[in-house]
Amino acid sequence: MNNVNLGRLGGQLGIGLCLLGFLVIFFGWNGAASQDYLPAQVPYLISGGAAGLGIVVIGAALIVVQNHRLDRARLEAVLERLVAANERQGAGAAALNGGAAPGAPAGLGGYVVAGDSSYHRVDCTLHEAREAAHLVPLEDVMSSRLEPCRVCRPPQLGRLVPQS
Repeated sequence: MNNVNLGRLGGQLGIGLCLLGFLVIFFGWNGAASQDYLPAQVPYLISGGAAGLGIVVIGAALIVVQNHRLDRARLEAVLERLVAANERQGAGAAALNGGAAPGAPAGLGGYVVAGDSSYHRVDCTLHEAREAAHLVPLEDVMSSRLEPCRVCRPPQLGRLVPQS
């Protein structure tokens, strides 16, 4: 039996236990209802009510655990897809950065991220560099009036600004 079937078994067993618990509570209530004398009703209420309630709680706990397992499996799958997408995007940024490793400055033949008033390295952490910016060749930026970012210090025409 594989792990998926065991997971389904937990949810099905929980539902079955809840139904069994409600049935035990019903029989306890039915037994108490058939007695006219109050002290004769107490054993039915205790055995049927307490035992039935305990069985319902255990069944509900199994259902909650099963749902938690399903949610965790879905979340792990989404995280795996995000990691894979992030790795692909990082490889694409390195290729656009002239083949350099992430974090290395782009050469004059590389690409930079151009915004409205400034341009940034591909890996710049400023919010402005990510919002409404686009990749452009460094040569195109040099002919425009865009200012280099003061945080990531992208390459400038005639000299390269050292990384800090």
